[in-house]
Amino acid sequence: MIVETAKAKLNLALHVRARRADGYHELETLFAFVEHGDIVSVTRAEADSFMLAGPFAGVLAGEGGNLVTRAAAEFAREFGHGAHAITLDKRLPVASGIGGGSADAAATLRALGRLHGISVADMFPIAAALGSDVPACLHGVTAIGRGRGERLEPVPGLPGTPVLLVNPGVAVSTAEVFRRWDGIDRGPLPADPRAGRNDLEPPARAIAPVIDDVLDALAGAPGAGLVRMSGSGATCFALFDGEASRDAAAAALSGRGWWMLSTRLT
Repeated sequence: MIVETAKAKLNLALHVRARRADGYHELETLFAFVEHGDIVSVTRAEADSFMLAGPFAGVLAGEGGNLVTRAAAEFAREFGHGAHAITLDKRLPVASGIGGGSADAAATLRALGRLHGISVADMFPIAAALGSDVPACLHGVTAIGRGRGERLEPVPGLPGTPVLLVNPGVAVSTAEVFRRWDGIDRGPLPADPRAGRNDLEPPARAIAPVIDDVLDALAGAPGAGLVRMSGSGATCFALFDGEASRDAAAAALSGRGWWMLSTRLT
């Protein structure tokens, strides 16, 4: 059995530069990843199967298909290697701006690649076809993403930095958030991308005003540095100056009923 962590993805900055004729958007973003996420397990089998487990399994249970099964099908179409039993332990909230299905698909590809000796580079075309964030999640390293997010430039990260992820329990539609973007190009990533912004925050906050409460709570936490919404929301995050301050912030917010994850950047 091969086990892979589908690490939660953070957009430390996300600049939307233009709408494209193909329906996507031209982006500049700084991807980063944390130590924790969903867990994908893959083993050889007589017949293909897919099983869900974990606290957020019920949200996906009614779906006829998902990115995990699509990734496995595309892998089989490209490389063969027979049938597999796949289990997804869904620990991250769905439609929350931290990778979710994209990270799960990427972890599935990595697990299948490890099982059958297929390199990440050879699986990159499959990842790019599955979704804009899947290539970044496949590599799983801090990187600047351009185009739809699939043109990656690895950059030095901040490994070990304590981070607190907070989701108010509201699923936000990525398509709707992008639809409400005002179309104004506010410029490229700065030399230090962490000094940038997330252009999807305003439309996401209009859809789910509780995001304001999350951002305000994180910004007011002692020791918090960079505070921002990730992706199209509604998960927000704060980087902290130490694990003690991160854990104190988590304790202070524990009564809100929000989903939280105390972790570190990789």
